Amino acid sequence: MNWLHEHAAELGVDDRIGVMGDSAGGGMAAALTILARERGGPRIARQILLMPMLDDRTTTPDPHIEPYVVWSYDDSLTAWPALLGEAAGGPDVPATAAPARLRDATGLPPAYIEVGQLDVFRDEDTAYATKLSRAGVPVEFHLRPGVPHEFDSIAIAFDSDVARRAIADRVRVLKSI
Repeated sequence: MNWLHEHAAELGVDDRIGVMGDSAGGGMAAALTILARERGGPRIARQILLMPMLDDRTTTPDPHIEPYVVWSYDDSLTAWPALLGEAAGGPDVPATAAPARLRDATGLPPAYIEVGQLDVFRDEDTAYATKLSRAGVPVEFHLRPGVPHEFDSIAIAFDSDVARRAIADRVRVLKSI
């Protein structure tokens, strides 16, 4: 990211940077914006977080959504220790690994966050959007009704109204960078 920003003019590319990811990639995109701010790196213009996996402490199943989940609570209990080892769920996990751990969101770039209503990450994504907003970060948040994690990739739902709206919103936000 630093190299691209420093060589943008000679490469003939725009130096506005957006980061985007879905699921674990959404968590990585959020972590990158935190890291760039902490290191004084190039300014990121927008973070686009699609159903991001942000909190290693999400372990208690929600009985209202559990029957519909595509990514399960057990999947998270496998994934976070794969990244964090025994530190997963403990007190010493940095926000650059689990962005929900962020204490101060001041100065982070504007965020677009979307998550399905039946997604294991729903509550942590809602909380993160609120944390950013309370720090003065512009946030566009979408809670997509009645859909699970990765709803836009499920073959029978790919062409649904909710998936089409989500993709249109993503394209609009990308064009706005």
